[in-house]
Amino acid sequence: MASSLVPSPSTSFFHTTKKDLNLSSFSSSSQRCHKHASRKIYCSVAAPQQTQRTPSTTGSVKTAMTMTEKIMARASEKQQVRPGDNIWTNVDILMTHDVCGPGSIGIFKKEFGEDAKVWDREKVVIIPDHYIFTSDERANRNVDILRDFCNEQDIKYFYDIKDLSNFKANPDYKGVCHIALAQEGHCRPGEVLLGTDSHTCTAGAFGQFATGIGNTDAGFVLGAGKLLLKVPPTLRFVMDGEMPDYLLAKDLILQIIGEITVAGATYKSMEFVGSTVESLNMEERMTLCNMVVEAGGKNGVIPPDSVTYKYLEGKTSVPYESVYSDQQARFLSEYRFDVTKLEPLVAKPHSPDNRALARECKDVKINRVYIGSCTGGKTEDFMAAAKVFLASGGKKVKVPTFLVPATQKVWMDVYSLPVPGSGGKTCSQIFEEAGCDTPASPSCGACLGGPKDTYARMNEPQVCVSTTNRNFPGRMGHREGEIYLASPYTAAASALTGYVTDPREFLQ
Repeated sequence: MASSLVPSPSTSFFHTTKKDLNLSSFSSSSQRCHKHASRKIYCSVAAPQQTQRTPSTTGSVKTAMTMTEKIMARASEKQQVRPGDNIWTNVDILMTHDVCGPGSIGIFKKEFGEDAKVWDREKVVIIPDHYIFTSDERANRNVDILRDFCNEQDIKYFYDIKDLSNFKANPDYKGVCHIALAQEGHCRPGEVLLGTDSHTCTAGAFGQFATGIGNTDAGFVLGAGKLLLKVPPTLRFVMDGEMPDYLLAKDLILQIIGEITVAGATYKSMEFVGSTVESLNMEERMTLCNMVVEAGGKNGVIPPDSVTYKYLEGKTSVPYESVYSDQQARFLSEYRFDVTKLEPLVAKPHSPDNRALARECKDVKINRVYIGSCTGGKTEDFMAAAKVFLASGGKKVKVPTFLVPATQKVWMDVYSLPVPGSGGKTCSQIFEEAGCDTPASPSCGACLGGPKDTYARMNEPQVCVSTTNRNFPGRMGHREGEIYLASPYTAAASALTGYVTDPREFLQ
């Protein structure tokens, strides 16, 4: 297979051997991928080198399939499917939340009848999480609508919140839907999970097909338990090499999005493999899959392994079957990265593909730092931030630093788990010593802006370094605000200096 390569602006360690290509960290002036005449996109592409995987047992395979194709074949009760096929797909889990739930419920009742019952009360998961801790009456009304519907339908998995003054007084409340789905055991290999939120793709970290859908589709799934979906072609991303101790999964996905652009994976599956991916814990894998939608991806997926199964222990009793891409599966294109050559990255305003090296932005003065969201508000994200503060030797943050744990469990971890090398200190103690804001109630917080009284919302045209996933104008509130997307390492380092900062200043 011929390769079409894009030259690196920093060519010192860019190799063009067919067996192994090392991709350097590109600056924001990186050239884009060239398109081959066949419309396949090649950038730093080598001849496919498949890892040996156990084939699926979904039936006799006439044509080799990718992971995503196998999952969709099972869900459509077919022996094989091909990219472009439109298939009726049986849904294992449907998730909705307080922003889209009321609309989905309205469509369900309109199309199936006021007295209709959902197709399976145990396969619907409803999680209020976006606009929760606010006095906005319309936001609060949305949660009331969810509660009434769940009582009417006897929905088994409704993570309700009633006392907005103290989230700990709500035993059922969880927090951000994508992290709660994983923590509560709703993410299982080989299944189909649909949700009324674009970042539902996070669950692909568990080796399942997970993607966001709109209210109309969700209303139909509530009644029918299935949806007509088109099988996407698959892009494969092979990441090898030992992860440098100053990089996190956020840097990896920013590298990829910067490489292929925000439209580079439009309605395509993004499959992540390689020794680097296998070394990541589940929360880091979730970060990787979380942002495939920022590249236009339909879904992201990672092959399940012992790390996956260890995470799932005690979380679910539902049987599941893992699948893996066949050795001869056809990928639209394959991208190979040597992560040992990468550097800490940011995405500059106002697009997730506006990639730059963190060190290139050292003169960018900032007004605030935000650590939270489904992308950057997990336990490991706060552990990473605490590691930087600890490595600084007791320095104080120079700008307001807001901390929003994704879920109630993460909040508890922040206050209870000791940070390695800290002498027993917890994240919360380290954050307090560094002068950060007190960790807030678990929710999506200011990631999506929300009502004006949302904690840490940008109500002024400020510059923010954030661990969230989007930096479009107005995303975190003010239309003239500027958001630099970054890893928790880079966010914490920037908080300590008041400028966009490469975390190696503190970690090395």
